[in-house]
Amino acid sequence: MPAMKTPVIETLVIGAGELGQTVITGLLEQNPECTRSISVLLRPSSGSTRTDIARQLKQKGLKIVYADLATETVDGLSVLFAKFNTVICCTGFVGGSGTQRKITSAVLKAGVDRYVPWQFGVDYDVVGRGSGQPVFDEQSDVRDLLRGQSATRWIIVSTGIFTSFLFEQAFGLVDLQGAKVRALGSWDNRLTVTTSEDIGRLTASILAHKPPIQNEVVYVAGDTFSYAQLAEKMEHYFGRPVIRELWDMDRLRAEVAAHPDDGIRKYRLAFARDTGVAWDKKQTFNALQGIEVTDVMTWLKHQQSLVA
Repeated sequence: MPAMKTPVIETLVIGAGELGQTVITGLLEQNPECTRSISVLLRPSSGSTRTDIARQLKQKGLKIVYADLATETVDGLSVLFAKFNTVICCTGFVGGSGTQRKITSAVLKAGVDRYVPWQFGVDYDVVGRGSGQPVFDEQSDVRDLLRGQSATRWIIVSTGIFTSFLFEQAFGLVDLQGAKVRALGSWDNRLTVTTSEDIGRLTASILAHKPPIQNEVVYVAGDTFSYAQLAEKMEHYFGRPVIRELWDMDRLRAEVAAHPDDGIRKYRLAFARDTGVAWDKKQTFNALQGIEVTDVMTWLKHQQSLVA
């Protein structure tokens, strides 16, 4: 009797930015032979950067499909998605309000077998609607769409914020130049952070897990700490005391009221809490599976070595 061939699982990765690239790397590390079964959706563009990305992906043996998520219809996207068994959304809110609902609706209409939505962030079930960040409300809508059907299996990967975002100057939590740490709401409030590289590896591991994980929220974490603990970490990093500044709720609400169109200020207000934005690292998928991840101090030292 001839050996039965393993069916080819066609996978679409939406987006090739920071997260998309690491997810692609994770998938290829998990199964180097799956190159020909992975496609990447890019936005049509004649720019040199986009052209370079497409060329690099093709050199890896990946296929490219093009669509503009902002202008394409649900019907149009569903026709494109119907060719794939698994769709992984690695593009966030760059397409504007409603994009994640549109992508999810198209995935469901296409009858895709398995979907990983763009939910690489906080626990939207706990945060809920009305957090002060409208894009969080849309993420709750996506969860409602997924749970309201049974044809498409889904996996949500909750990661906390990207580790790099913790040090973004615009976000304002850690000022590396000024040796300053700011707390949102309270020094006891906590954050969970994960590097994009770890998110890529862990997403691939979650997708390959046996028995298959389906219709679940899976928690991962590179590090979890309170703002007070973050300040202590930074003092250890600098080798001297840091300036500590508390941005209390009154200040955060006043800033949003004064700048209602400022997304960063809305993010600060939304993260000024201790529920839904942090979870115990010991209970995460990576900890339970014994997968090593990068904590904040290790990430910082690596960044320092890159610029040394």
